Amino acid sequence: MTIAGQPDRGGLADRFGRTATDLRVSLTDRCNLRCTYCMPAEGLAWLPRDEVLTDAEVVRLIRIAVERLGITEVRFTGGEPLIRPGLVDIVSAAAALDPRPGLSLTTNGIGLDRLARPLREAGLDRVNVSLDTLDRGRFTELTRRDRLPDVLAGLAAAAAAGLRPVKINAVLIRGVNDADAVDLLRFALAGGYELRFIEQMPLDAQHAWQRASMVTADEILADLRTAFTLRPDPAHRGGAPAETWLVDGHSARVGVIGTVTRPFCGDCDRTRLTADGQVRACLFATEESDLRTALRAGATDAELADRWRAAMWGKKAGHGIDDPAFLQPVRPMSAIGG
Repeated sequence: MTIAGQPDRGGLADRFGRTATDLRVSLTDRCNLRCTYCMPAEGLAWLPRDEVLTDAEVVRLIRIAVERLGITEVRFTGGEPLIRPGLVDIVSAAAALDPRPGLSLTTNGIGLDRLARPLREAGLDRVNVSLDTLDRGRFTELTRRDRLPDVLAGLAAAAAAGLRPVKINAVLIRGVNDADAVDLLRFALAGGYELRFIEQMPLDAQHAWQRASMVTADEILADLRTAFTLRPDPAHRGGAPAETWLVDGHSARVGVIGTVTRPFCGDCDRTRLTADGQVRACLFATEESDLRTALRAGATDAELADRWRAAMWGKKAGHGIDDPAFLQPVRPMSAIGG
């Protein structure tokens, strides 16, 4: 299954000279929080169980990606991946691949205090934990759940288990937690965590995102500079989404992922697999390519690899958020995977 100009072997190349080496695997669309910038209070219509890839199917597709398509990094996402019953076994199987990919996980941290060590022993290398505020009242307002102590316990457990660097992802919402940037960085520095601020993106289930209400990368940096000296990180950024700065002349770093105002599409090296087996060439794609149906119909590894190559060959040059014709994806972030 090829399209005009598409290589019939090798990695996940596109028409603009990029090659995807970083695979984001969503293990579930379900979540145990109800963050206001992600989904409504009542939650969403979750995927039927029989549409979600089984553990064996997830592992097979990861193996194909690593052995045949040049994937070197695998990040497990959700929804909330810690609620996937087979998570530890999936990580263990991925860690046993040759060549072994780097393995990371993005989580809200709830349950990480129990799972950090088993995940490390299974082969997980590091974690990113979402934490938007240190104020318990604002945390509850943002997530609609009073679980801040659980997240903080998860962070500490991840560090103790050796899942380093432990990174914190923070989204600032204007009028809610936009005054928390400095406190979050102080907390991260004291705990030895690496903080990343992420501009709020148009990926909410309510489709209520407005650019004017988003706290921009420039605003975040201006706020941080009221309390810290920031110097551009001389390290090569590569395909990493975050621009990073050294804090107060030391080696500690803080990053800002300016997806909207500072897009990095030209260096993007990601491919995404949803929990129901769809390939997404871009986080903001409005089209998906179905691997699950072919997989369950008996497709060979080579055939699945070809389908994956075709999906990535059609990747657009950029996400197009500034284009007047931009359409927000039908799926919200929880159903896509970060």
